[in-house]
Amino acid sequence: MALSQDDRQAILDLPLQLTTLPAHQDIVREGDRPTRCCALLDGFAAMFKVTAEGKRQITAFYIPGDIPDLQSLHLEVLDTSLGTLSRCKVGFIQHEALQELCDRHPRIANAMWRETLIDAAIFRDWTANIGRREAYGRIAHILCELIVRLQAVGLTQDHVCKIPITQNEFADATGLSSVHVNRVLQALRADGLIVLRGNTLQVPDWEKLKKAGDFDPTYLHLQRKKAA
Repeated sequence: MALSQDDRQAILDLPLQLTTLPAHQDIVREGDRPTRCCALLDGFAAMFKVTAEGKRQITAFYIPGDIPDLQSLHLEVLDTSLGTLSRCKVGFIQHEALQELCDRHPRIANAMWRETLIDAAIFRDWTANIGRREAYGRIAHILCELIVRLQAVGLTQDHVCKIPITQNEFADATGLSSVHVNRVLQALRADGLIVLRGNTLQVPDWEKLKKAGDFDPTYLHLQRKKAA
């Protein structure tokens, strides 16, 4: 989840190594021992695990303003991988610079701690989503989450936003096949809950989509105006 605007700016004032990465490229891999964190400035990314059989489970989506791998500041070895879903602009921040910032500004350290707690809340909600909702509700729930988070950082207008996530990626995030995801998206369209044109998502009936996904944004702990 994204830090507040002030906190994000304080971090972005640190020395950043800016780079643009293509879609579908690993940023860090499970087993890495990174010396820097990644601030996502533009584009979409995902955290994921890969089984011994090569099957991928996406455990979180990330949007502009997020710092997905804050845990690497304190965990020596990564137990998960992070990769781009779309073309991304990222800023790498050395751990030493981040640690010094936290030491000098306890409020920033508290904000980062809060973000890791929110990440844990999202992981819990995703576990419930995959384990206890039917396919229709799983997809509706994730779409609701993305819309609320994108609105919180000013990237939606009237429940219209860009979501460069493929059906295969939604499948990896929900434990469904890509064919099943396609059927669910068609059903959501037929029910008048969503309109999809390429990467553009429009939600004609926000309340019905929330109901379909059993969506309550409390777990996101947003401090800004939100779609709900």
